[in-house]
Amino acid sequence: MTSSALAPPTLLARFRDVRALTERLASPLSPEDQTAQSMPDASPTKWHRAHTSWFFEEFLLGPAGGYRPYDPTFGYLFNSYYEAVGPRHPRPHRGLITRPSAEEVGRYRAHVDRAVGDLLADAPGGEHDGIVELGLNHEQQHQELLVMDALHLLSHHPFGPAMVRRPADDTAGDPDPLPQTWRAVPGGLHEIGHDGKGFAFDNEGPRHTVHLVPFEIAERAVTNEDWLAFMADDGYSRPELWLSDGWAAVRRHGWHAPGYWHRDDDGRWTVFGAAGTRPLRRAEPVCHVSFYEADAYARWAGARLPTEAEWEVAARDVADRRGELLDPDRLHPGPVGRHMIGDVWEWTSSAYLPYPGFRPAEGAVGEYNGKFMSDQHVLRGASCVTPAGHERVTYRNFYPAASRWVFAGLRLARL
Repeated sequence: MTSSALAPPTLLARFRDVRALTERLASPLSPEDQTAQSMPDASPTKWHRAHTSWFFEEFLLGPAGGYRPYDPTFGYLFNSYYEAVGPRHPRPHRGLITRPSAEEVGRYRAHVDRAVGDLLADAPGGEHDGIVELGLNHEQQHQELLVMDALHLLSHHPFGPAMVRRPADDTAGDPDPLPQTWRAVPGGLHEIGHDGKGFAFDNEGPRHTVHLVPFEIAERAVTNEDWLAFMADDGYSRPELWLSDGWAAVRRHGWHAPGYWHRDDDGRWTVFGAAGTRPLRRAEPVCHVSFYEADAYARWAGARLPTEAEWEVAARDVADRRGELLDPDRLHPGPVGRHMIGDVWEWTSSAYLPYPGFRPAEGAVGEYNGKFMSDQHVLRGASCVTPAGHERVTYRNFYPAASRWVFAGLRLARL
């Protein structure tokens, strides 16, 4: 990681804002909502709230000295994957932890908030800035996960309860999608990766040179209307379009449409989201598709997915444009636009691997990213549940190829 070396008052204000946003996202969820776990890859809301507090206890307050943990058992319950820290409760069983209650987790968060506030107020210039910045960016990641995981849980409810009120633009009709256009990107040598200015996760560097063949990038993401055409052409029933593992996943899971899509009794498609079940909107980017589905669609469309290096180089030209980022009252993509950041994460064709010269940080925090560089694919951009300020062109998100509860879509590339 790198640090922007913010002055303690500014950093403390940011700390309070980030922590408050987590609580706001959790507030529409009942204690029962916050305890259940819908699948091993998801975690209960209560766990996210506690884990992000434990992170500050373990990596900031404890090493600073003079701090007494709120509850010694929480280190076991809310450690995620840090082997160097010690044993932890099995991930698939997080939903079985009914105690502490959601209310008690709230008291735990308040206790940690007070301790961090006192520490930053008394600390000499910038002593703890690096680990606090990492902790805040870590919590922002969990804010996105909290929404993803809660939505997946509520999708299993037979009546599809909402997390937010229905957005005002639901009454605005279904606009026509932007026409698809292409932008040429020159080949040759390009530098990618974080330049060291401001915060970045360790996997975003080192900055290095790549060689690209000239290519074209689609100027908008693939839409729901595009995907309906793929489905109408039997895209989910044609093995020649699919990678072998992808075709096996289609057959094993019975995929026939993106995640959270359903046909109503009149044959119309609806989508379950944070505002409950809504009519499918043609102009919105397709969302909740796996890497396998994205790759099959690209092949059907006579194109391909961009590599992550191609995506990053192409994104620089439109880096100042944004789609939907996290709005706690919406939590849903907007209509497609000519931007590459926001609305949905975009699958690339790149495996998640270390950049040349990558070295994880020493100690337990070095387990943050590097240990997952196997059997995962890179996504770029940001989504409608990515907190504002957490997005950047060099950000490398990553998930296994079959993941569908992510707010993920795609855009096309071609030579």
